[in-house]
Order: sequence, then C-alpha cells, then structure tokens
Amino acid sequence: MTVLHIAHPSLDERAEHGREAREHTPLDSHTGWRPAADRPDPVALLDEQNRTREPDLVPVRHGRMMASPFTFYRGSAAVMAADLKDTPSAGLDAQLCGDAHLSNFGAFASPERKLLFDLNDFDETLPGPVEYDVKRMAASFTIAARNNGFSKADTRDITMASVTAYREAMATFGQMGTMDVWYAHLDEDELMATLRDSLAAAGHHGKAGKKGAKDKAGKADHALDKAAKTAQKTLHKAHSRDSLQALGKLAEQVDGSYRIVNDPPIVVPLREITATYGFSAEETDQIIRDQFRAYRATLQADRRQLLERFEIIDAARKVVGVGSVGTRAFIVLLQGRDMQDPLFLQIKEATASVLEKYLPKSRFKEPGERVVQGQRMMQAASDIFLGWTAGAQAGRHLYWRQLRDMKGSAEVEAMVPTGLTFYARICGWTLARAHARSGDPVALAQYLGDGDAFDRSITDFSARYADQNEQDFQAFVKAVRSGRLQAVEGV
Repeated sequence: MTVLHIAHPSLDERAEHGREAREHTPLDSHTGWRPAADRPDPVALLDEQNRTREPDLVPVRHGRMMASPFTFYRGSAAVMAADLKDTPSAGLDAQLCGDAHLSNFGAFASPERKLLFDLNDFDETLPGPVEYDVKRMAASFTIAARNNGFSKADTRDITMASVTAYREAMATFGQMGTMDVWYAHLDEDELMATLRDSLAAAGHHGKAGKKGAKDKAGKADHALDKAAKTAQKTLHKAHSRDSLQALGKLAEQVDGSYRIVNDPPIVVPLREITATYGFSAEETDQIIRDQFRAYRATLQADRRQLLERFEIIDAARKVVGVGSVGTRAFIVLLQGRDMQDPLFLQIKEATASVLEKYLPKSRFKEPGERVVQGQRMMQAASDIFLGWTAGAQAGRHLYWRQLRDMKGSAEVEAMVPTGLTFYARICGWTLARAHARSGDPVALAQYLGDGDAFDRSITDFSARYADQNEQDFQAFVKAVRSGRLQAVEGV
C-alpha cells in the first residue's frame, strides 16, 4: 500500500517561501510585456478550435466576437494562454479558473438558497500560476473600460483597483484560519453592505474641500448610488431566474405536455436535428436516458436520489456565451410532481483546457470531471446538480448543471467608472478567495507584499495586453472580411 506523504510546513516556512519567490520573480517583472517574437497567429489559434465545433455555429461564434475588442477578448482565451506561457511566474500555484475575465463572475444561488457572488465559468480550469488568472482578470477591466469610452486615468485606476483588491484580500486570507478561508464568501447582503459603505465613504469625503472637489465628489456619490440601485435590481431579477421562469420562455404546451420551442439557431430541439449527429430519433432518446443515468452516478447519494424524482420530458441544443459557441451545448427539460414542477439542466461539452498546451495536463482523464472538480475547488458553494459524463461519441465529454438557478450578471457595458471600479474590487476579492482555497495564502501574501508594486506591474501589463488585443481584434475582423473566416452577426 502506497502511503501519500503530505508536507505541513510551519507558518514561518510558508512565509519564507513567499519572500524567496519575490527574489527570483520580482514584483516589477510583470512590467514591460511584449509579444514573443515567435508569437503564433491569433486567427490561426482561434480557427484551430473550430475543427471540433458544430460547423453551423462557428459563424455565430465569430459574429459575436466581432462585436467589439471586449467580446473578442472573451472568446480568445486560447490566444492569451499562448501569450501567458512566456510571462514571469513566482511558482506559487493554485487551482486556476483559466478564463477569469470580468464577465465570468456573477451571482447564483447557494444550496441554502442565498445569492452568492463568485466565479461562474470553469471550462478552462487547471492548476497553475496565479498570475495567469490575475492578468486575465485585470486585462479584461482595461479592455472593458476602453470599450466603455473611459479616460486613460479612469481605465488605469479601475484596472489597478482589481489588482489591489486581490492583493489586499490575499493579505487578509493569509492571516485567517484554514476553515475560515474555506468558508469565506460574498453573499448578497454583504455585497449590498459593501456598496452602502462605499456610498457613506463617498458622502463623507464630499462634505469638505473646495467647490470643484465637492462637485466631483457629488458626481461620484451619485454614480455609486446609481450602482447600488442597479445592483439591487440585478439581484432581485436573479431571484426570479429559475426553472419555472425558463419554462415560460423556452417551452410550450402541446397535447397536454410541455416541449421546448424551436428557435434556431439559438435553441433547436433534438427532435429537429437528430440526423445531424448520425442517430435516429429513437436512438437519440435512448442516448439521452443513458447519459442521464451515467451523470446521476457522479452525484453524491442524496442529490442523486433527489434527481431521480424527475423524469425527462424534452431536450434541445442551446447556444451559450461567446467563447463556448460551437462546442456542444444542450438543455434538458425534466418534470417533477407535475407540469408546474420543472427542472432545466444544461449540458456543456468539456474539452481540454487551453492551458494544457503549456502546463501539466489535468490529472482527471475526463475533461468533464476536470471542470467539475475545479469548480468545486474554487467556488464558495457549487450547484448541487454539478456532474459529468463521457459523451455518447468517442472523444466527446460533457458536464451537467442547472440551467437557471437564480443566476445574475453585471451589465458591464452600461457601467460608469465608479460602478466599474466597485465591480473591479469585488472581482479582485473573489479571485483571491478562490485561489486561497487551493493555494497557500500565507506564501502568496508574502510574495505580493504590502506596497502597490505588484498592482502597478500588472496594470502596466494590462495596458500593453489591451493594445495587443485590439491589434488581434483588427486582424480577426480582417480575416472575416476577406473570407478567411465566416461570420454571422447579430445572433
């Protein structure tokens, strides 16, 4: 019998590890980024991903990425992964999201039916250098701020706020007990309390000073008040986003039973496209039931028994996101006690993480399990129906979760600088908490230090990477206009 040895270094040893990491990877080493001389063609990297995607949906993916440099960035995790492999790393690893841009944070329900704010996309999750996630997040704020037309100063401040929040949160987690770190979370009450504190602080600062300063503070106060109302509205809306609400939007009654409405190309019932996958209608129905049975086996016993109380009613292909468009994604409508007791599950294809080209491959043989286990490691609480299966076709792997479980997301494009700054801070805190669960917060806190050297260095990287992203976006648009890539816009 092999005995696994687990090291338990002292606090002093963990802190020293962080200080040593700073010596061989200085905090300012992230400054001055330039693309590698042999940098691969970003358009070719994206096109390579299309080989295993649904051919009729690839143009939809391209069309969504063409909307702006920001939407292009959302869909180009593979491009940034290739760039990050050549960037400095302190050797302090944790479970990574792998695609920690600002739109992959949001609200959803905990098993206790409390809204939490957390990371919510783990298609690219893999253990690796924490700098990868921090840079992906910070650069997304630079790109989003530019997309919103913010000034250079505001863009820089917003980006830096996200990194500062990450560093300061990690310092706090480095002082906390192990279980306290594990249970740390940001729920809707804490989120609104933080917003109110920000409003109070803005009001306090606006009471003194010259008239110009007062006017500026008043505008900031008004913007924060607007952000608070928008946040409250978003959270309230999230509470209504459940399977019953989805039933009204996605299904219709036919002959005394619900079935999913055909709305191509976004939602297409499997009864309409069975031939696409080389199966008859009867074979497709059997595959769905076999997959459902295999998926249930990956759940813990109490949740498996709960799910067994629902029966499958219908299934459809459903397009989601930006970067995921073209990978196989389905929804399944289930029914509990009666027609007014629905449950929608989402099934998404899991492929190898874009980071696996440059980091050690996942220890999980099935990509679906990689996604599920990474999500469970990083989130404060995860969907009770999160599970996985090997697909019905060779080389296809899937993971399952609820389609709508009180999910809410920020409307980044509508934010003003004050609102995006607040959002940057909560995203930075959330990413630090996610890394602290699997990494060493003591060593990470020592590496990051008390000053703003790391914050400034990552902010410099983000500005440079945003410049490169704009160039890549233009090359992508040119490839579409020339006919090299096909695109359908507005879908």
